[in-house]
Amino acid sequence: MPRPVPWMSALLYGVVLAGGLYYAAVSSAFGGRTAAFAALLCALAVLDGRVWRCPVGAVFVLRAALLCAVAVADTSGLSRVLFVLIPFLGFFAFGPAAGIALGAGCVVLLAGALTLWVPGWEVRAEYIADLVMFALGIVLALVTAAVAVREQQARGRLESTLAQVAQLSAARERNRLAREIHDSLGHHLTAIGIQLEKAEAFAALDPASSAQAVSHARWSANRALEEVRVSVHTLGAQAESQPVVLSGALADLVHHLGGGGRRISLEVSGTERRPLLVLYRAAQEGLTNACRHSGATEIDVTVHYDDQGARLCVTDNGSGLGGTREGFGLTGLRERVRSAGGTVDLESSDAGTTLRVEAPW
Repeated sequence: MPRPVPWMSALLYGVVLAGGLYYAAVSSAFGGRTAAFAALLCALAVLDGRVWRCPVGAVFVLRAALLCAVAVADTSGLSRVLFVLIPFLGFFAFGPAAGIALGAGCVVLLAGALTLWVPGWEVRAEYIADLVMFALGIVLALVTAAVAVREQQARGRLESTLAQVAQLSAARERNRLAREIHDSLGHHLTAIGIQLEKAEAFAALDPASSAQAVSHARWSANRALEEVRVSVHTLGAQAESQPVVLSGALADLVHHLGGGGRRISLEVSGTERRPLLVLYRAAQEGLTNACRHSGATEIDVTVHYDDQGARLCVTDNGSGLGGTREGFGLTGLRERVRSAGGTVDLESSDAGTTLRVEAPW
């Protein structure tokens, strides 16, 4: 629920208190009524300065009662201006319609009070001016309340929007980090597992191949550790962790995954303008799926550069996806490529899988 403008009532209380005390001083009217007048204004200030947990209607009635008591105790008559606070506070407590109704009621009550206690007031300019100024004060109070309510509602919407943006940003960052872990660390762990399996299988038959597989596994472990350190140091900044030359990084990738009855070829054509991390991650994903999940023995990786960008194609002769849904790796790859302005095309059957990725410069 919107809250009243905190400074408006305090300003009015201060002005009325100063004016009432000045009138009592110049008219030598200090006494019990003046003390009660000052005490009641202080009580109103305390009431408005706190947030009460009791019903809004009860607090509003208490304020109205205190305002009436202040008007009775005031010998100067200045406290009548405080009645503009009744529609002002009612606007916040009960809504615009109630505020307008209370404002009209206050004007009618003042006119009735003048009719009862000031005969012929309707032909006296000072009283007509007082009534007009009072009505204008109520209008200004209602306009101020409406502006304050709209401003508070706008601030609330802005805070809600900022909270949603923060949540979306956090979710996006979590997804990005999850993709980085899957694409980088996950690939290297898969490569380590493949090479260790190869080393175990060739330990007795071909010690040289077994030792080479262990060496490749060690390379993957060192590469994974290096990428983790870079990611931690730069909070995942991609510009720090992408390969310096894509073709060289892909050559290392193919070299350390091949062997053990599996042939992986790499063909690069065209001129590389700058490293494209998205293609490196796509190659990792395609090779990981081919080596770990499809049982492929022949894998071809081709990269072609032109003026528009680069195209990567990973083709294998494995068993394909087998009708299963795409996993987190492929879903993350599609998101990564889409954010880079590229496209992903995947064809899979029991005769093999082809992954094509295009990325602009």
